[in-house]
Amino acid sequence: MEKVKIHRNLAKLKNIELFYLDTRTEGPAILCLHGRWGRAETWVDFMERYGQQYRIIAPDQRGHGLSGKPSSNYTAEEMAEDMVELLDELKIESVLVAGHSMGGRVAGYLTALYPEYVKALAILDRSASGLAKTGTPPSDPLPAVDPLTRDWPLPFSSLSEAMNYIQQFTDSELSYQYFMNSLVETVEGYRMLFSSHAMAAGMAHDVDWFHLLPKIQCPVLLIRAKGNDAVSDEDFAKMQSLLAHCVAREVSHPDHNVHLANKKEFYGYFDEFLKITEGWLRKSN
Repeated sequence: MEKVKIHRNLAKLKNIELFYLDTRTEGPAILCLHGRWGRAETWVDFMERYGQQYRIIAPDQRGHGLSGKPSSNYTAEEMAEDMVELLDELKIESVLVAGHSMGGRVAGYLTALYPEYVKALAILDRSASGLAKTGTPPSDPLPAVDPLTRDWPLPFSSLSEAMNYIQQFTDSELSYQYFMNSLVETVEGYRMLFSSHAMAAGMAHDVDWFHLLPKIQCPVLLIRAKGNDAVSDEDFAKMQSLLAHCVAREVSHPDHNVHLANKKEFYGYFDEFLKITEGWLRKSN
């Protein structure tokens, strides 16, 4: 089988410039959304796996990677609107959207607020519970520094310093590679491509979104990692109870990167979901 070519693009949209990867292949479209501090790069294996049958699009979301980093609140509503603009720019009427971690939240908002754009939704290891300590978004001023990387000695003076520090900071090879994907060399030293303000603002506005789940009427795949605390038993059950057409699965590997830690298991569940979605769409038409 011929290897799928992945094209690199920059979309100049009304509100932002978004860098994205695109297979440009024929077939239904799948929009893939990475997690916080992440990159479109985390979806390359997925793109190679499904790119023959589907058109796979994976953007660096606002505040991340090679995309724009404007001063904003980085709410899920804003980020979902970015995806609508991107799909309009690409003249794609509807997609199956898959989101990991923060990307799962954005995917959920996209599906609930713009249902005409989404025919199926996959949320990977993300709860509808927010990260913010209060139930409502904060008032100004917003935090300017990412709490996770606030104490990192940035910029790193050398590549070896950066690699050693990130290796010690992360708890798995997948997590290490996740952050290394955002490392970039500058004249001053090695920095991270994500915006510290964007990460802090996004976390401050990350509130509960269980209320959106009943609005989602398309098929939904929930996947969580066994033994990881990203999605509690209570939240996992609550999300299933609020979704009209839900398939819930658990991968045996505890790593948060559920689409990368045990690919055979994950792709088995995703293949199953694609068949369920195809059957649901046939009945709906």
